[in-house]
Amino acid sequence: MRARLLAVGAGLLVLALIVAGLLWWRSARLTDLQRATALAPPDAQRLTWTDWSAVRQKLGVNVGSGSGTPQVESFLDKGFQADLTSTSALLQSATTLHEKYGFSPATLEWELLSQSHQGAVILMRTPDSFDFEALADRLESLGYDPPQSDTGVWEGGGDVLAEISPDLTPELSHVALDADRQLIVTSDRAGYLDHAMDTVTGDADGLEGFDDILEATGEPLSAAIYSGTIACQALAMSSADQADQDQAKELIEAAGEVNPVTAFSMSVQPGRDIRVVLGFENDDQAKVNADTRSVLARGPAPGQGGDFSDRFTVDRVTAEGSLVTLALDPVPGEYVLSDLSSGPVLFATC
Repeated sequence: MRARLLAVGAGLLVLALIVAGLLWWRSARLTDLQRATALAPPDAQRLTWTDWSAVRQKLGVNVGSGSGTPQVESFLDKGFQADLTSTSALLQSATTLHEKYGFSPATLEWELLSQSHQGAVILMRTPDSFDFEALADRLESLGYDPPQSDTGVWEGGGDVLAEISPDLTPELSHVALDADRQLIVTSDRAGYLDHAMDTVTGDADGLEGFDDILEATGEPLSAAIYSGTIACQALAMSSADQADQDQAKELIEAAGEVNPVTAFSMSVQPGRDIRVVLGFENDDQAKVNADTRSVLARGPAPGQGGDFSDRFTVDRVTAEGSLVTLALDPVPGEYVLSDLSSGPVLFATC
């Protein structure tokens, strides 16, 4: 009997080690974008990503916590000119954050803005050396009310922000800290931030439904990622004037069948090329739409002006499974991500 129990125990131990190994292997394969998105609230429908560490490296800019405001502003100007920072929610607030809060795009590892109909949160990953105790002291001195727990909500509000600086975005009204995960999380609504922290700490399920499109998006410097519902609103031709809508209708009829997207991402890749990923209900729709979207992406850009070829060339369009990927090479000096991550965008139409 004892030998049998020992054998069973050994078997369970081996099984546990295998499961742990598989979980570690899966986690190791995830990109920072995938890890960040897993921390977003489950109702998120619009995500914007900025890999600040990679942006600084790509621009060859050496800024940090000891940099002065002119250096931070110069870095942000270079990032804007390179079309690498339009997805950030922190640009307007950056210098105030750097001077008064002790963190900013000059020091953060990455930033993810998550938006839904219920609220918005900004998740920010700090370097391992970041001093969370010092940040807590700063928040209290700035007028935020301390929470009852380590990962609770520091409540501020509009009056507190106005007292600090008129440049601060409302999403910095309330703050939560998770030193174990090196995260700063903020929101314009204290209740929504408290709800979001349940996901961050693992007490509630995170965002689902974006796995395929996130994997296809890769490891971008910056990205805009939408659910199908939001993509079909934000990028719709209905936001164009009537003449542009009429032209768009003719172009779509000539190009072929168009199906609604189930998810969408547009990103700047490490090589500074643009990657667009569109999700569809099934493989057949993806194959059909690969041809249609390829034609539309090479033609006129009603609602944007001129032709898409004024902004980029289409290197290739592929269909894999239920996803269509467009690889675009930006024309020098064009702001493809910032211009085309909001509508109307004909090749992303539903």
